[in-house]
Amino acid sequence: MTLQQLRYAVTVAEKGTMTEAATELYISQPSLTKSVRELEKEMGIIIFERTNKGIAVSHDGEQFLAYARQVIEQANLLEEKYINKSGGKQQFCVSTQHYSFAVNAFVDLIQQYGTTEYDFSLRETQTYEIIEDVSSMKSEIGIIYINDFNEKILRKIMKIKELAFTELFVAKPHVFISNRHPLANRSSVTMEELQEYPYLSFEQGEHNSFYYSEEIFSTVQRKKNIRVRDRATLFNLLVGLNGYTVCSGIIDSELNGGNIVAVPLEKEGEMHIGYVSHQKSHFSRLGAAYIEALKVHICKC
Repeated sequence: MTLQQLRYAVTVAEKGTMTEAATELYISQPSLTKSVRELEKEMGIIIFERTNKGIAVSHDGEQFLAYARQVIEQANLLEEKYINKSGGKQQFCVSTQHYSFAVNAFVDLIQQYGTTEYDFSLRETQTYEIIEDVSSMKSEIGIIYINDFNEKILRKIMKIKELAFTELFVAKPHVFISNRHPLANRSSVTMEELQEYPYLSFEQGEHNSFYYSEEIFSTVQRKKNIRVRDRATLFNLLVGLNGYTVCSGIIDSELNGGNIVAVPLEKEGEMHIGYVSHQKSHFSRLGAAYIEALKVHICKC
């Protein structure tokens, strides 16, 4: 087993195919496939299961890759300290629902640890993909919320995938609306008062179950529904159509603009917002630093 083989295996897991990994690593696909198979033979496990759709990380592979990532990070630290002082290209990935504090923490991480070379990824994506990203080690950390409605289902899925959920804070339900919205100056609003306005939510793709919804109270029937894929579109429609979305109430005017306000929603419920991590792995230096950055920005809210 060599450090190069470990890096090959981790890259294959991150890219999802041998072809993309070989391109990233600047080697031929046959050479990469041979190296990975030799590693599997030496370790006595199957790291990647071959299917008609490509490859998938096996159960043994998930545990192996967790250790491999730690070895690679320690090797990078040694190189940084004793060889080239730059440490090579640092890598880190987080997947998250659409939270401004997650973006701000990511900015802090880059400012603190970004060297002349790094490869960081922030994936604002669908709930199902967040869980899959952490399970497959594509992302070290995933940020989601759970509540009384989705907790049983999501915890069952996370248990099967050997993931852990750690709560960061509890939020009461709010709505995001334009500062020019007729209800913008209210101390609170009710569901009945919002009935005539368009309701915006984040689309969840093939897994568009209520349990995967990014918004609390997703089962409430509404007359006007609009689903979007990204934060910018959602906020533009909030302003342009006098729409609303149900949220945690945490907003950053620098990131989201000063024309969006959060108003408390008069409906019982809580959002337990936290991070998902793999039970079999320990946080890397960057992962631990990101968690601390999250806590700092949550305290500012």
